[in-house]
Amino acid sequence: MATKQKILIVDDDVNIAELISLYLTKECFDTLMVHDGEEAILNFATYQPNLILLDLMLPGIDGYEVCREIRKTSSVPIIMLSAKGEIFDKVLGLELGADDYIIKPFDSKELVARVKAVLRRFHPTAAQVPETTVSEQTGDYVSYPDLVINQSNYSVLYYGNTIEMPPKELELFYFLASHPNQVFTREQLLDHIWGYEYIGDTRTVDVHIKRLREKIKDHTSWSLSTVWGIGYKFEVKK
Repeated sequence: MATKQKILIVDDDVNIAELISLYLTKECFDTLMVHDGEEAILNFATYQPNLILLDLMLPGIDGYEVCREIRKTSSVPIIMLSAKGEIFDKVLGLELGADDYIIKPFDSKELVARVKAVLRRFHPTAAQVPETTVSEQTGDYVSYPDLVINQSNYSVLYYGNTIEMPPKELELFYFLASHPNQVFTREQLLDHIWGYEYIGDTRTVDVHIKRLREKIKDHTSWSLSTVWGIGYKFEVKK
């Protein structure tokens, strides 16, 4: 029997948390409900969830801070939940490392679909392939001097070290690197990477590019370049 994937539900509204748990349990997920930020951080280590559904407005430590703390040690997928719909909240959440953002009230089918979509894209790899070389790569990957991006096992090797990246970040990086020197608009990237699952602002792309640049610096042979007034490209220098 396959092991159930575990979802940590963090919401101070007990009724909403129980409702989410009911939806996910019906879909054969294992769930754990906690109701404040401190509980979330403590239970994350012991429960070791495959995904976190994280409400932003929590008593004590809020969802932003929980996300920030978890991202210090883990790239586990995080979907933020909020009654707020302002672009500012979305961008801040994404900057802190969230993989998706759902506004309350939400449809149960949409919630389940988002959870499944994020989980499909995420495969933890740091412990499995800490020193994988280019010659050992399999599946869909691209390689450049001192860089290997593998979309099949969701790993990034940079100067021989495995770099932790949330799923969307890696998918964006892989897509650009697999089309060297081709310029893509923010709208094209939003469509290719987020597709129908995400109704967002093009600043979402900017946030992910910013996070990539914090982890991956320009190389003498390649760089993640901004094409002003248009969008971005993975530039390979000849």
